Amino acid sequence: MNNEALLDALDSVTTIPPIVYRGGRIDYEAHLKNMSYLMKRSFLSEGRKRVISLAGTSLIHHVDLVDQLNLVKETGELMKDDGVLMSAIVPNPISEAGMLIEKQAALPRPPDLYLIMPLGGIYSTEGLYEGLLEFANRYGESCGARFLYYYRQERDRDQIVRLIKDSPHIIGVKVGTSEKDVPDMVRDVGDDGIVIWGVGDRSTKGAQLGTRGHTSGISILCARAGDEINNAQRNKDYDTAFAIEKKVAAFEEIRFENGRVFNYAAVIEAMRLSGFEDIDPGEGGPFNPFPSPEVSKRIAAAIEDLLEYH
Repeated sequence: MNNEALLDALDSVTTIPPIVYRGGRIDYEAHLKNMSYLMKRSFLSEGRKRVISLAGTSLIHHVDLVDQLNLVKETGELMKDDGVLMSAIVPNPISEAGMLIEKQAALPRPPDLYLIMPLGGIYSTEGLYEGLLEFANRYGESCGARFLYYYRQERDRDQIVRLIKDSPHIIGVKVGTSEKDVPDMVRDVGDDGIVIWGVGDRSTKGAQLGTRGHTSGISILCARAGDEINNAQRNKDYDTAFAIEKKVAAFEEIRFENGRVFNYAAVIEAMRLSGFEDIDPGEGGPFNPFPSPEVSKRIAAAIEDLLEYH
């Protein structure tokens, strides 16, 4: 897929399904069951391909390199060329991130692009620019890798724009801060890359401000909701998009409250409460058990209007 086709494909819903755990280990059979649901239950207009990302909601920070490689391998083999596969890369330590890209790029069905997760630890903004420019150019040239950067720290904004403009391998940014940052980001990135909304399905205000596409952590429960929001946004039918957003709002509020404390747990609890047999929530992931009974009651109420979108 060339860059033009890839950028067009990303003007869509990037689904971020939770990775499924049982007994403290990844349940690959359950994971593939969930991937099959997402691939089969696509309501995207114009026959567009489903975009799947193994990223933040997936607890990617808690997955070792062997499992990350296996997850991408298994997911890619299931998707084949029928979807777009994004692999999140945690750039700490940067040398291990590079080795993981080399191994994933050598798979029979490699990722179509990589999402660079926010850099952790102590770093300067100039260091971010220099380090990631060298990283992106090295693996872009040696592995054919294309990258998005996940923007979460406001102090990094100018350097992210520089990276997009200065590296042909960094094709855009996922905005994970707030809507107020969108207009300037869209203006400054310009035609050099794509700006994607990265804070859930309540994405229509971002689309009005210039983002293209959005990420969804709840598509595994209600795939049609995010798809129809995006369909409406592409048609500039913002009234329809906002109307569907109202139905996801209560659930999204739970996921993002208190610093996104239930970003993962609320999704797997909703999957469990739904009773749907074509998806599997597992038993809760590392540092993210099922929520308390009190929170579960709130989730049950919040998803009442979403189940029809499964």
